[in-house]
Amino acid sequence: MPSLKEIKNRIASVNSTRKITSAMKMVASSKLHHAQVQIEKMLPYENMLEHILKTFLASDADANSVYERPREVKKVALVVFSSNSSLCGGFNSNVIKLMQQAVAEYQHLGKDNILIYPVGRKVAEKVTKLGLPSAGDFTALADKPNSADCIQIATELGMKFRLGEVDKVELIYHHFKSAGSQILTRKTFMPIDLESELEADHERDLTSNVITKKAQDYLKKRKRQDQEHEAENVRPLNDNFIVEPDMETVLGVLIPKMAHLMLYTALLDSNASEHAARMVAMQTATDNADELLRDLNLQYNKSRQQAITNELLDIVGGSVNN
Repeated sequence: MPSLKEIKNRIASVNSTRKITSAMKMVASSKLHHAQVQIEKMLPYENMLEHILKTFLASDADANSVYERPREVKKVALVVFSSNSSLCGGFNSNVIKLMQQAVAEYQHLGKDNILIYPVGRKVAEKVTKLGLPSAGDFTALADKPNSADCIQIATELGMKFRLGEVDKVELIYHHFKSAGSQILTRKTFMPIDLESELEADHERDLTSNVITKKAQDYLKKRKRQDQEHEAENVRPLNDNFIVEPDMETVLGVLIPKMAHLMLYTALLDSNASEHAARMVAMQTATDNADELLRDLNLQYNKSRQQAITNELLDIVGGSVNN
């Protein structure tokens, strides 16, 4: 049995760890709120652009673009989103595992024909360790998402796809649905499949940091009721668009914009998912520390009581002998 001093030192150590995890949980919660606000500001533009593209496609089934035409895959690019720091549960390991699965699928092309765009230090280190070609250093984007860099990356990928330097581009990231649900996602970026993009799951909970399943179900139910109530009073949008000069020219502008938006959305999703995963991990660590402290305090009290009992027995035994 450990001594009272050892137990006391361990209690002090666990208390210090609990203070750190509790502080990190609050910091992650604050950063998650800012990430949710960023996604919420971007969503109206995303929804309207999808609405316009859907209307165009419905009005002219023959409209197509070079970004939509699939071809034989000889060289592939993977844009992988991770974080720059750890202590966020299985967030980084899950992304890296999915990236390795994708690399294994394209292994027949050869390593030189698999180009990685690593957004985040963790995945960049793994790419270097695996000896895969890297397109550059994008670690700053993981901490400070911005649309300008995303437009630059999307433009570079679009140019490589148009010139035939890359035949397929995929995104690997966590899709943020709520504070308690982040879905590991792998989807095709180019050629752009507009139908699958328009049918994607865009339901999000950007109003709460609650992570328990019961609370999430309740909030989701309330949100659907509010949306049904609002839908009764909302008039449909006018879809009578006049396309000038022609459908292909307009799609040639809108589809690259959609590509920029997809990349920026994936970055914001990954950023919010990182903070949500870290908040959950730190909350779990804090709860485990509380439980460990209860056990240690109980063990300390038992050992202290045993020590007092032994001292009393020694005193009583000595007095009897005398």
